[in-house]
Amino acid sequence: MMGVDGAKQNQLMYISLDDLVPQDHLLRAIRKKVDFTFFYEKVQHLYSPFGRRSIDPVLLMKMLLIGYLFGIPSERKLEQEITVNLAYRWFLGLDLGETVPDHSTLS
Repeated sequence: MMGVDGAKQNQLMYISLDDLVPQDHLLRAIRKKVDFTFFYEKVQHLYSPFGRRSIDPVLLMKMLLIGYLFGIPSERKLEQEITVNLAYRWFLGLDLGETVPDHSTLS
């Protein structure tokens, strides 16, 4: 009798991205060694205290770092790669349900 996989993709599960990223991944080493919070002080004067909240500047900086480190040639491709790569999402602090900032934001 031939086995056929049923529909498994609609299951509800609890998943920790931390468990899915390999311990020897480059982004783990960077996250452990680099404190990106210094960036807030550097860019604070560029943001208005009024209006809607911006996208986290550290998130944008980390996105650009991923693009540089992994040779991702364009912002559009970077957005696509972050959407599907769990290690990138983990590094950026994005949950599976969160949307990735649009490529045009980086441009």
